[in-house]
This record gives sequence, C-alpha cells and structure tokens, in this order.
Amino acid sequence: MTHVDVRFPYQDATLPVDQRVEDLLARMDVKDKAGLLFQPMAQIGDFDEPGLFGKLPLRSLLERRINHFNILFVPSAREIAQWHNAVQEQALQYPLGIPVTISSDPRHSFTNNPAMALLAGPFSQWPEPLGLAAVGSEELVEQFADVTRREYLAVGIRTALHPQLDLATEPRWARTFGTFGADAGLVTRLGVAYVRGLQGEQVGPHSVSAMAKHFPGGGPQKDGEDPHFPYGREQVYPGGHFDLHLEPFKAAIAAGVSQIMPYYGFPVGTDYEEVGFSFNKGIVTGLLREQLGFDGIVCTDWGILSHTYWGVEQLSHEERMIKALNAGIDQFGGEDDAYTLFTLIADGTVSEKRIDTSVRRLLREKFRLGLFEEPFVDAGQADTLVGGPEARAAGLAAQAAAHTLLRNAEDGPARLPLRGSPRLYVEGLSTAAIGDRAQVVDTPDQADVAVLRLVAPWEQRGEPGTYETFFHAGSLAFPAAEMARIRAICRTTPTVLDVYLERPAILADVADDAASLIANFGASEEAFVQVLFGEAEPQGQLPFDIPSSMAAVEASHSDAPFDTADPTFRFGFGLRYA
Repeated sequence: MTHVDVRFPYQDATLPVDQRVEDLLARMDVKDKAGLLFQPMAQIGDFDEPGLFGKLPLRSLLERRINHFNILFVPSAREIAQWHNAVQEQALQYPLGIPVTISSDPRHSFTNNPAMALLAGPFSQWPEPLGLAAVGSEELVEQFADVTRREYLAVGIRTALHPQLDLATEPRWARTFGTFGADAGLVTRLGVAYVRGLQGEQVGPHSVSAMAKHFPGGGPQKDGEDPHFPYGREQVYPGGHFDLHLEPFKAAIAAGVSQIMPYYGFPVGTDYEEVGFSFNKGIVTGLLREQLGFDGIVCTDWGILSHTYWGVEQLSHEERMIKALNAGIDQFGGEDDAYTLFTLIADGTVSEKRIDTSVRRLLREKFRLGLFEEPFVDAGQADTLVGGPEARAAGLAAQAAAHTLLRNAEDGPARLPLRGSPRLYVEGLSTAAIGDRAQVVDTPDQADVAVLRLVAPWEQRGEPGTYETFFHAGSLAFPAAEMARIRAICRTTPTVLDVYLERPAILADVADDAASLIANFGASEEAFVQVLFGEAEPQGQLPFDIPSSMAAVEASHSDAPFDTADPTFRFGFGLRYA
C-alpha cells in the first residue's frame, strides 16, 4: 500500500536510515524544522473545527508544518483510521511529504482522565497496569503490549505515551493506578516486557514507539499531590532514594526504549537545579543523555510552556522555550507555538545546529517506523482488528486473574467462591451481571450474603466539573459516615467487600468486619462475577503495601517503598481459593 513516489533519496527505503535523514534534513527550511518539534493534541473530526480546549484547528497546525499529534477522545476504530488517513493525505500535499505521527495515552483499561488515560472504547479492555503487576507475569505484560501494538497499528497510532515506569512509593499519589506498583524489581521486569511488546527487539515498520515516563521517576511527590497543579510541583527524597527511581528507566534504555518523557515536577533537596525536569539540563543532558547513554527522543510532558512551567515562572514564554531546548529537550508535548521557535532560530537566539540535533532524532523515528513507505492504514479492516473477540477474552481473563484475595471467610455463606444459589444484597453490581447465579434481594437483612463493590476513597480537588476533579488524591481513609454504613451492613449480613484499588486504601477497619475481602485493579462486572462464583480464580498479589492508617502514611518517606509502619497487608500478599 505504498503511496509515496520515490523522487528523492530520502524516499528510497533501500538506503540506510541515517543517509535518508541527512538527505531530508538538507531539504528542510526553518519552518519545517520548527514544526517538527511540537506535538499538540488533535481532535478527530473536521480539519477546520476549533481544536480541543480552544486550540487551533488541525488545518492550521498542519500549515505550521506540525506533524506529530496526540489524540484523546475517539469514536469507532474505523472512524479513527479514516481520520488518520485523511490527515496523512493532507500532510503529503506539502512539498516534502513528511508523514504524520499519531500518539496516544493509555486507552485499554478503566481510567477516564484526559490528562492521564482514557476509557477503552473500541479497544480491548484490560486491568490497569497495577493489575498486570498484581499478576506479576512478564509474559502477560508482553501479551498485553503486543495487543496494544496491533490495535494501535490498525488505526494509525504509532507512538504510545506509555509505559509509566514510576515507582508508587507515595501511597496518596493520584497516578498510582498507571504504575506497576512500588517494587523497583517488579517495575523493571514488567517495564522491559512492555517495551518489548510495543517495539519488538528494535523499532521497525510493525512497531509502536514506546515513550517511557516520567523521568527521573514521578512517584515521590510531596504529600502525594500531583504536579499537574502548582501545589504538587515538588518531588522530594527524604529517604535518599533518588537513584532507586532510576532503575526501571535504566533497564528500559538497555531494552531500546525509543522515547522518554520527563515529568512536570522539580527535585527538592538534591544537587540538581530546582526547576521542572524538562527545563533541567542536569537531568536531561547530564543524567539521561550523558550518564545513562540515552540517544532517543526526549519529549516534554504536555503544556510545560503554557501551563506547568514549575520553577521557571519568572521566565517569559520565549525564555522557557530556550531553557528547555538548552536542557536537551527534542519535542514539546501539548504545545503548538512553532512560530516562536521559528523566530528564535531566524534571529539567531537558538542555533539551527541545535535544532538539527532534535530534528534528526524525530526524522529517524519516522523512517524506522516505515511511515514514508506506508503512511496509510486499511480503514475497512480497523473494526475487525481492534477489540476483536480473542483480545477481549484475553483482557477479561487478565481482569479476573488480577483480583487479589486479601481475606476469605473460614466458613459460612460468604466464603469465596460463593456456592449454591444464595440470596444476595448487592451494591455496585447489576442484577443483570449476576444472572441466574443467585437471587438479588432489596435489603441486607433479606440476604444470605451482602456483596459491596467499593472504590478506594479520595478527597476532591477543585470545584465540581473542573479538570482537578479527575485527580483522585488526598486521604486514603473512608469517610466516617461511609465507614459506619459499611460496618453496619457487615454486622447485619456476612459481607464480601471488593475494593477497586486505583491507590492503596486504608482497609484496617473494614478488614475486621468483612467476612471476605478482595481487591481489584480495574475489572468489569463480568470479570468480578466470574471470580465471585469461582468461574475464574483470583491470582493477584498486592503490588504495594496497604497502609494501616493515614498517620502511618504521613510519617513515611515519599521516595521509599514499603515505608509505612505496620501495614495491614504487605506487598506480595494474596490468598488463593485452593
């Protein structure tokens, strides 16, 4: 399905990639080069409609020679593929015919936050990375990443803005769900498997490029607050474990990860400058490039020039751009101001030689991915290739397996798996999902067993309906009124509690009252019911400690794994049915 005429050496796939890069680079003007260094969000739809969050229409972005785009909300697989092909057609109208690279945040699980991850939609649905970590299998993670790769390829997504290799050492952090947990060894093993599943042994025409994040490890957030917001901009290392957070990235680099994203925050109390990591030359050039030997693409997290420029608030927009480039950044995620960069190059403030260094990396990636040879996808096959029966079945099996049994009644009606046809009082679970396995009743006192599906608690940040509300941060303890309600049900009827642990939760009180206690890390009703009735078995082990109290959390070191006193359940704990 080759659509590019071989008129110039850079279009000749028989030539070495480096030779093709140099030939194309020599033909590019400053506008072409500047546009390559930006990766804004794009909205699937009409090219002339305003972009997401008030941004420019897609046609205007293409006119700026921007040809990397991050997509968020999506319709069907076929519609994504059709839009992708239309974008490529438009990009090929420009003289050099540089194809577009489309990227995506994770979209195969249960989280729906436009800043972090999106609901699966047409894609197959799997547990969150925490669930894959609970299973702990490198083979399962590589299988998941390979499914992601194939489904992305079918619609034209060629860069994954994942995996997230942060260590979840601060239990309150809102992004814990996207990690592989708190143990550096486990995160390292699974991170390498993830990169391998997306890229293969090396990046090629059948790869999806992996962008590992958030360098140098985004887990040790002060008080667990997230640096999307100014009150969460500080990363702290009271336990002296800065180097521990580098371990998964070192392994990913050795495995050939193609791209890396620094986080928004800045380091406090280290030898590094206290500015956001993408502005931090000691981090990007000194540590990542020179010490760790990474020569791939470094792309900033989204919006560091216009929104999240922590530690450099006093600088102008232009000065922030210059500082990030001097730090060693190759591309600005979520930004589109190619004109300012063009001006800075034209007036000599930024050298064209410096920009060429990044342009080479970005072009090399397009050539390695085979985009010049095959910029289009088969839109007619997209709905068949994405979210097919085999992938959905594998995702459902993984959801079920990731359930982690923390307590099982020694006997009685609430011992798992449930047997017979019990009368159930349920919350968070539909009657349709139960089917004919049991009789659903209206109140706990009518039931043989109560089954409650809960979500790890959080404190609301921001006003209702605002962006901040997507971030589940703050206390891990259930509010007193909710705790009293749950305990009253447990004392009325033998109760099974299933808790969605997108972060650790304080379970000490409910663990004493529930007959059986189980955790999930992103599971559909169908997956949970299979586990509840023994049609599938929980195979998970906790990917982090479950703290005993908020006092223990507050007294712990944010950068140290397993640092809360007397946890209720320890990392690696998980019972079995047999």
